[in-house]
Amino acid sequence: MTSKTNGIFKLQLVFLLTASLFWSCQPAEEEPAKGSSEHITKVTGAIDDGTLINAENDSKNWLTYGLNYSENRFSALNQINADNVGELGLKWSYDLGSKRGVEATPIVVDGIMYVTGPWSIVHALDVRTGEKIWVFDPEVPRETGRKACCDVVNRGVALYKGKVFVASLDGRLIALNAANGEKVWEKVTLDQSKNYTITGAPRVFKGNVIIGNGGAEYGVRGYITAYDAETGEQKWRWFSVPGNPEQPYERPELEMAAKTWDPAGKYWEVGGGGTMWDAMVYDPELDLMYVGTGNGSPWNRRLRSPGGGDNLFLSSIVALDPDDGSYKWHYQEVPGDHWDYTATQPLILADLEIEGTTRKVIMHAPKSGYFYVIDRTNGEFISAQNFVEVNWATGYDENGKPMEIPEALYKSGAYEAIPGPYGAHNWHPMSYNPNTGLVYLPAQGVPIVIEDDKNWVHNSTETGGPHSGIGWNLGVLASAVPPKSAPFGHLLAWDPVKQEPAWKVELVGPWNGGTLTTAGNLVFQGTADGRFVAYNAANGEKRWEVNTGTGVVAGAATYEVDGVQYVTIAAGWGGVYGLAAHHSATESPGKVYTFAIGGTEAMPEYAEVPQKPLVQGVAYDPAHIGLGAKLFISNCIFCHGVPAVANGGNIPNLGYSSKEVIENIEDYVLTDALKELGMPNFTGILTEDDMTKIKAFIQSTADAVYQQMQQASSGD
Repeated sequence: MTSKTNGIFKLQLVFLLTASLFWSCQPAEEEPAKGSSEHITKVTGAIDDGTLINAENDSKNWLTYGLNYSENRFSALNQINADNVGELGLKWSYDLGSKRGVEATPIVVDGIMYVTGPWSIVHALDVRTGEKIWVFDPEVPRETGRKACCDVVNRGVALYKGKVFVASLDGRLIALNAANGEKVWEKVTLDQSKNYTITGAPRVFKGNVIIGNGGAEYGVRGYITAYDAETGEQKWRWFSVPGNPEQPYERPELEMAAKTWDPAGKYWEVGGGGTMWDAMVYDPELDLMYVGTGNGSPWNRRLRSPGGGDNLFLSSIVALDPDDGSYKWHYQEVPGDHWDYTATQPLILADLEIEGTTRKVIMHAPKSGYFYVIDRTNGEFISAQNFVEVNWATGYDENGKPMEIPEALYKSGAYEAIPGPYGAHNWHPMSYNPNTGLVYLPAQGVPIVIEDDKNWVHNSTETGGPHSGIGWNLGVLASAVPPKSAPFGHLLAWDPVKQEPAWKVELVGPWNGGTLTTAGNLVFQGTADGRFVAYNAANGEKRWEVNTGTGVVAGAATYEVDGVQYVTIAAGWGGVYGLAAHHSATESPGKVYTFAIGGTEAMPEYAEVPQKPLVQGVAYDPAHIGLGAKLFISNCIFCHGVPAVANGGNIPNLGYSSKEVIENIEDYVLTDALKELGMPNFTGILTEDDMTKIKAFIQSTADAVYQQMQQASSGD
């Protein structure tokens, strides 16, 4: 080394040492304050494909609707466990300001929570304080509520690279800035002139935001769509049922599917159905996404496909390529669905040891009442066993086909199909605990008798059968004769390998909340009668409960913030069953409750639901009762229930209204007076003369119930 070079080297060394000393003396860059805009931008911006894939191993956050891509809702956190769960206390509660159904599971990252309420409103909260950060209201037109078969609900959001994605009831997919709630982009995902709605939570797979829709009851064609998370550009769309055979099929598999439909039913005109409104999961290893498809439209398959056929891809699990939506395989659970047996209920991915071999499976417990285990690599049927009583099939053969009971096809009269259209298990999330090997699901029964509507005409309010006045196209008559079975609900622990129950807990009735299970040997579930309960996951022993003041239908979430494990439940009675039925003795608005060991906040106090008196004194002509009953069933019963039979759910039972309300009911039904509450204007569907007949039915039914009460009190 020359002396000149040596000098330069020494100068460089002195410079580096000086610079190092300078920078070491500088104060470290401060971390943004927890809950600040900078903090939110940092932690939400870090959620990318790798983060979401790794959610299988990260239970500190709750990053997607079902916790992880498997959607097993199993948290590895065990700070709260079966031994100390009795020490849980409230940390904070947040009022959603709602009186309709709350179905969302919160998304949480480093103490920042995103949860939705009715009408697709998004709330961003700071878990550390329970304080609101921002609220976004998509301002869904309230008349959209008429298109929503099952309440104006929303099941949650997706989070990806600093954006929150929410789908609005009226069919828009909206990207929000996660830090401030400002809209980044918005796309209309459906034909808003048709009876489509969206209630489900979006999912993000490989940078694509994927969303489906609902509306099969109203006569629409189902599909899901993928949008670029950054720009909102549509990437692909996949239809679950074929369209008009005179036009080119959108994808090759739809030409195959069309061969399983009878064109004599003009299924493309009556919708076909197959809407994909909830279940989606993703396997990164196989690079396959799986979606559950919906029921037929109309329900009655003799009307949509009179020559029979499997009617693909109704009531199926379908595997797709997440990059382009190309079809890979399917398994159809209920060929030619005839009973509203959707396959849209939650899917869970797991690896199970079956007969000495580890199988990559999908576990599914949908409306049909059967628990299915399917090989997710190729769609091969492994097993199916009924988890409740069923009377539409005797079981499944070795090829995975149901063995239908002929009488269940209701060709020759009324049939009480079990399960009924509410399903043996609906959208309420189930969970899988790999430590116990059990799946925890809310099982139920809601009796309904159905029969062929021989006078059905598509889109007719005159001959369209039950609920036709609000646009339903079922092709069946419902409960023309009383059902014989009783409603029920229970929490069921199911062994998916043995295909048998391990234990169950009887509950007050149907429509109980989704489940969450943890490595702390716990199962959490909210109930229809307004409780949030923790059970021992191994044996079902109740370990803790708290009164929420309203029925709970959503699934809970658990996560860790600053070394503390929290459990959150969004409570708010509603959904399709909750519109007309109520099990809780108290009544409160929708709320978010967050608990931790040692929480000391007092639970809110709740007012008792008052027992309203039956309506009395409305004058009516007895000759109007029969037609009034038909009009009520076609237009009102879905939301308001049978007059005077129960004291109402989320929407008032008209048999308990005041005399003045019933006498002037046209002022509510034929105007926009209650539009902001979601009450449709029936002008053009009902007339004032129709309302006179409906009044007769309401008052005569209330009178009959009153007489029964009087006889019972007198001992006659």
